[in-house]
Amino acid sequence: MAKGNIYDHFHPDERSFVDRVDEWIERAAERHEWKRTDFLDPRQIEIVRSLANRNGHVEVRFEGGDPHAERMRAIIAPDYAYLDDEPMGVQAIAVTADSQGHLELDHGDYLGALLGLGVKRDLIGDVHVHEDGCHCLVTEEIADYVNIHLRQVHRVHVLTELIPLSALRVVVPKLEEVSLSVASLRLDGISSDAFRISRARIVDPIRAGRCRVNWKVVEDPSAALKAGDVISMKGLGRFKVLDIEGMTKKGRVRVLIGKYI
Repeated sequence: MAKGNIYDHFHPDERSFVDRVDEWIERAAERHEWKRTDFLDPRQIEIVRSLANRNGHVEVRFEGGDPHAERMRAIIAPDYAYLDDEPMGVQAIAVTADSQGHLELDHGDYLGALLGLGVKRDLIGDVHVHEDGCHCLVTEEIADYVNIHLRQVHRVHVLTELIPLSALRVVVPKLEEVSLSVASLRLDGISSDAFRISRARIVDPIRAGRCRVNWKVVEDPSAALKAGDVISMKGLGRFKVLDIEGMTKKGRVRVLIGKYI
Protein backbone atom coordinates (compact mmCIF):
# COMPACT_ATOMS: atom_id res chain seq x y z
CA MET A 1 0.00 0.00 0.00
CA ALA A 2 1.31 3.45 -0.86
CA LYS A 3 2.68 5.55 1.97
CA GLY A 4 0.25 8.33 1.12
CA ASN A 5 -2.68 6.05 1.82
CA ILE A 6 -1.20 5.05 5.16
CA TYR A 7 -0.64 8.68 6.16
CA ASP A 8 -4.32 9.46 5.53
CA HIS A 9 -5.16 7.66 8.78
CA PHE A 10 -2.69 9.47 11.03
CA HIS A 11 -1.89 12.97 12.27
CA PRO A 12 1.08 14.66 10.51
CA ASP A 13 2.99 14.66 13.82
CA GLU A 14 2.78 10.86 13.83
CA ARG A 15 4.38 10.34 10.42
CA SER A 16 7.92 9.72 11.67
CA PHE A 17 6.68 7.07 14.09
CA VAL A 18 4.47 5.51 11.39
CA ASP A 19 7.54 5.30 9.14
CA ARG A 20 9.55 3.53 11.86
CA VAL A 21 6.78 1.04 12.57
CA ASP A 22 6.25 0.40 8.88
CA GLU A 23 9.95 -0.41 8.53
CA TRP A 24 9.90 -2.77 11.56
CA ILE A 25 6.93 -4.61 10.12
CA GLU A 26 8.42 -4.81 6.64
CA ARG A 27 11.68 -6.21 8.03
CA ALA A 28 9.78 -8.81 10.08
CA ALA A 29 7.56 -9.86 7.19
CA GLU A 30 10.13 -9.88 4.41
CA ARG A 31 13.52 -10.34 6.09
CA HIS A 32 12.43 -12.45 9.10
CA GLU A 33 13.86 -9.89 11.52
CA TRP A 34 12.60 -9.39 15.08
CA LYS A 35 12.12 -6.02 16.76
CA ARG A 36 11.63 -5.33 20.47
CA THR A 37 10.51 -1.73 20.98
CA ASP A 38 10.91 0.66 23.87
CA PHE A 39 7.77 1.53 25.85
CA LEU A 40 4.90 2.77 23.69
CA ASP A 41 1.99 4.93 24.79
CA PRO A 42 -1.57 3.77 24.02
CA ARG A 43 -1.72 5.74 20.76
CA GLN A 44 1.56 4.25 19.56
CA ILE A 45 0.31 0.78 20.53
CA GLU A 46 -2.80 1.41 18.41
CA ILE A 47 -0.59 2.42 15.45
CA VAL A 48 1.53 -0.73 15.77
CA ARG A 49 -1.60 -2.91 15.93
CA SER A 50 -3.17 -1.13 12.97
CA LEU A 51 -0.13 -1.42 10.70
CA ALA A 52 0.54 -5.03 11.75
CA ASN A 53 -3.05 -6.00 10.94
CA ARG A 54 -2.79 -4.17 7.63
CA ASN A 55 0.30 -6.21 6.70
CA GLY A 56 -1.03 -9.56 7.88
CA HIS A 57 2.35 -11.33 7.85
CA VAL A 58 3.66 -10.48 11.32
CA GLU A 59 2.98 -11.42 14.93
CA VAL A 60 2.96 -8.78 17.67
CA ARG A 61 3.02 -9.13 21.44
CA PHE A 62 2.73 -6.33 24.01
CA GLU A 63 3.84 -6.30 27.66
CA GLY A 64 3.87 -3.54 30.25
CA GLY A 65 4.12 -5.36 33.56
CA ASP A 66 0.43 -6.08 34.06
CA PRO A 67 -2.53 -6.82 31.76
CA HIS A 68 -3.95 -3.30 32.13
CA ALA A 69 -0.68 -1.39 31.68
CA GLU A 70 -0.98 1.92 29.86
CA ARG A 71 2.57 1.91 28.47
CA MET A 72 3.91 -1.32 26.95
CA ARG A 73 6.82 -2.73 24.99
CA ALA A 74 6.16 -4.66 21.78
CA ILE A 75 7.85 -7.49 19.95
CA ILE A 76 7.25 -7.55 16.19
CA ALA A 77 8.21 -10.82 14.52
CA PRO A 78 7.46 -12.96 11.44
CA ASP A 79 3.98 -14.53 11.45
CA TYR A 80 5.33 -18.03 12.19
CA ALA A 81 6.90 -16.88 15.47
CA TYR A 82 5.61 -18.07 18.86
CA LEU A 83 5.91 -15.06 21.17
CA ASP A 84 4.24 -16.19 24.40
CA ASP A 85 7.53 -17.22 26.00
CA GLU A 86 9.69 -14.48 24.54
CA PRO A 87 11.40 -12.22 27.13
CA MET A 88 9.91 -8.74 26.88
CA GLY A 89 12.59 -6.93 28.87
CA VAL A 90 10.24 -5.21 31.33
CA GLN A 91 11.72 -4.76 34.80
CA ALA A 92 9.96 -3.53 37.95
CA ILE A 93 11.79 -1.39 40.51
CA ALA A 94 10.54 -0.70 44.03
CA VAL A 95 11.38 2.79 45.31
CA THR A 96 11.07 3.42 49.05
CA ALA A 97 11.96 6.41 51.20
CA ASP A 98 13.94 6.27 54.42
CA SER A 99 11.75 8.98 55.99
CA GLN A 100 8.18 10.24 55.97
CA GLY A 101 8.94 12.55 53.05
CA HIS A 102 7.57 10.08 50.52
CA LEU A 103 4.03 10.84 51.70
CA GLU A 104 4.15 14.11 49.73
CA LEU A 105 5.60 12.62 46.52
CA ASP A 106 3.41 12.14 43.47
CA HIS A 107 3.65 10.58 40.02
CA GLY A 108 5.37 13.65 38.56
CA ASP A 109 8.04 13.63 41.28
CA TYR A 110 9.03 10.02 40.61
CA LEU A 111 8.93 10.43 36.83
CA GLY A 112 10.94 13.65 37.09
CA ALA A 113 13.58 11.90 39.19
CA LEU A 114 13.93 9.14 36.60
CA LEU A 115 14.21 11.65 33.75
CA GLY A 116 16.73 13.58 35.86
CA LEU A 117 19.08 10.60 35.61
CA GLY A 118 19.27 11.20 31.87
CA VAL A 119 16.84 8.36 31.13
CA LYS A 120 14.67 8.83 28.03
CA ARG A 121 10.89 8.76 28.56
CA ASP A 122 10.61 5.89 26.08
CA LEU A 123 12.55 3.66 28.49
CA ILE A 124 10.06 4.19 31.33
CA GLY A 125 6.72 2.41 31.60
CA ASP A 126 3.94 2.93 34.11
CA VAL A 127 4.69 4.44 37.53
CA HIS A 128 2.52 3.16 40.38
CA VAL A 129 2.60 5.48 43.42
CA HIS A 130 1.84 3.93 46.83
CA GLU A 131 1.65 5.31 50.35
CA ASP A 132 5.07 3.82 51.12
CA GLY A 133 6.83 4.66 47.85
CA CYS A 134 6.32 3.53 44.28
CA HIS A 135 6.80 0.69 41.82
CA CYS A 136 8.03 1.79 38.41
CA LEU A 137 8.55 -0.15 35.19
CA VAL A 138 11.66 0.36 33.06
CA THR A 139 13.38 -1.49 30.23
CA GLU A 140 15.76 -4.16 31.52
CA GLU A 141 18.55 -2.42 29.61
CA ILE A 142 18.56 0.51 32.07
CA ALA A 143 17.28 -1.27 35.20
CA ASP A 144 20.70 -1.70 36.85
CA TYR A 145 21.63 1.91 36.07
CA VAL A 146 18.43 3.19 37.71
CA ASN A 147 18.83 0.82 40.66
CA ILE A 148 22.32 2.16 41.34
CA HIS A 149 21.79 5.87 40.70
CA LEU A 150 18.23 6.71 41.83
CA ARG A 151 18.84 7.98 45.36
CA GLN A 152 16.72 11.10 45.56
CA VAL A 153 13.18 12.06 44.55
CA HIS A 154 12.34 15.74 45.00
CA ARG A 155 14.70 16.19 47.99
CA VAL A 156 13.60 12.90 49.57
CA HIS A 157 16.31 10.25 49.90
CA VAL A 158 15.16 6.89 48.53
CA LEU A 159 16.28 3.29 48.27
CA THR A 160 15.65 1.06 45.26
CA GLU A 161 15.31 -2.67 44.64
CA LEU A 162 14.74 -4.76 41.53
CA ILE A 163 11.59 -6.86 42.02
CA PRO A 164 9.87 -9.53 39.89
CA LEU A 165 6.75 -8.57 37.95
CA SER A 166 4.80 -10.97 40.16
CA ALA A 167 5.50 -8.59 43.07
CA LEU A 168 4.32 -5.49 41.18
CA ARG A 169 1.63 -3.58 43.07
CA VAL A 170 -0.59 -1.97 40.47
CA VAL A 171 -2.40 1.28 41.24
CA VAL A 172 -5.58 1.90 39.27
CA PRO A 173 -5.88 5.66 38.54
CA LYS A 174 -8.45 7.41 40.72
CA LEU A 175 -11.12 9.48 39.03
CA GLU A 176 -13.01 12.36 40.61
CA GLU A 177 -16.46 12.23 39.04
CA VAL A 178 -17.92 15.56 37.92
CA SER A 179 -21.32 16.07 36.29
CA LEU A 180 -21.43 18.78 33.62
CA SER A 181 -24.20 20.46 31.70
CA VAL A 182 -22.87 21.51 28.30
CA ALA A 183 -24.33 23.00 25.12
CA SER A 184 -22.86 20.22 22.96
CA LEU A 185 -20.27 17.43 22.95
CA ARG A 186 -17.61 19.70 21.42
CA LEU A 187 -14.06 19.25 22.70
CA ASP A 188 -13.62 22.91 23.62
CA GLY A 189 -16.91 23.13 25.51
CA ILE A 190 -16.42 20.04 27.67
CA SER A 191 -12.71 20.77 28.24
CA SER A 192 -13.51 24.33 29.28
CA ASP A 193 -15.86 23.09 32.00
CA ALA A 194 -13.60 20.18 32.99
CA PHE A 195 -10.55 22.39 33.52
CA ARG A 196 -12.58 25.37 34.75
CA ILE A 197 -11.14 27.91 32.34
CA SER A 198 -12.92 30.02 29.77
CA ARG A 199 -13.82 28.59 26.39
CA ALA A 200 -11.81 31.36 24.72
CA ARG A 201 -8.67 30.34 26.63
CA ILE A 202 -9.06 26.61 25.93
CA VAL A 203 -9.15 27.06 22.15
CA ASP A 204 -5.54 28.24 21.76
CA PRO A 205 -3.83 25.19 23.35
CA ILE A 206 -6.08 22.89 21.31
CA ARG A 207 -5.16 24.62 18.05
CA ALA A 208 -1.49 24.64 19.11
CA GLY A 209 -1.47 20.84 19.28
CA ARG A 210 -1.30 20.58 23.07
CA CYS A 211 -4.48 18.48 23.32
CA ARG A 212 -4.72 14.73 22.85
CA VAL A 213 -7.88 12.66 22.59
CA ASN A 214 -7.15 8.98 23.22
CA TRP A 215 -3.44 9.91 22.98
CA LYS A 216 -3.89 11.30 19.46
CA VAL A 217 -3.28 15.02 18.80
CA VAL A 218 -6.54 16.80 18.00
CA GLU A 219 -6.37 20.43 16.89
CA ASP A 220 -10.04 20.99 16.06
CA PRO A 221 -11.88 22.66 18.98
CA SER A 222 -15.23 21.54 17.49
CA ALA A 223 -14.31 17.81 17.47
CA ALA A 224 -17.10 15.75 19.04
CA LEU A 225 -16.37 13.66 22.13
CA LYS A 226 -18.02 10.38 23.10
CA ALA A 227 -18.21 8.13 26.15
CA GLY A 228 -14.88 6.44 26.82
CA ASP A 229 -12.71 9.20 25.36
CA VAL A 230 -9.64 10.22 27.37
CA ILE A 231 -8.63 13.87 26.96
CA SER A 232 -5.29 15.26 28.08
CA MET A 233 -4.24 18.89 27.90
CA LYS A 234 -0.56 19.71 28.40
CA GLY A 235 -0.17 21.69 31.60
CA LEU A 236 -3.79 21.27 32.67
CA GLY A 237 -4.33 17.56 33.32
CA ARG A 238 -6.44 14.72 32.05
CA PHE A 239 -10.05 13.56 32.20
CA LYS A 240 -12.24 10.79 30.82
CA VAL A 241 -15.77 11.04 29.44
CA LEU A 242 -17.55 8.43 31.55
CA ASP A 243 -21.10 8.76 30.28
CA ILE A 244 -23.44 10.87 28.15
CA GLU A 245 -26.44 11.04 30.47
CA GLY A 246 -29.00 12.66 28.21
CA MET A 247 -30.61 16.05 27.70
CA THR A 248 -31.83 18.59 30.22
CA LYS A 249 -35.20 20.31 29.88
CA LYS A 250 -33.37 23.32 28.50
CA GLY A 251 -31.77 21.27 25.72
CA ARG A 252 -28.31 21.00 27.21
CA VAL A 253 -26.35 17.75 27.39
CA ARG A 254 -25.57 16.10 30.72
CA VAL A 255 -22.07 14.62 30.68
CA LEU A 256 -20.36 12.66 33.45
CA ILE A 257 -16.58 12.99 33.41
CA GLY A 258 -13.83 11.57 35.61
CA LYS A 259 -10.86 13.83 36.38
CA TYR A 260 -7.59 11.96 37.03
CA ILE A 261 -6.32 12.77 40.52
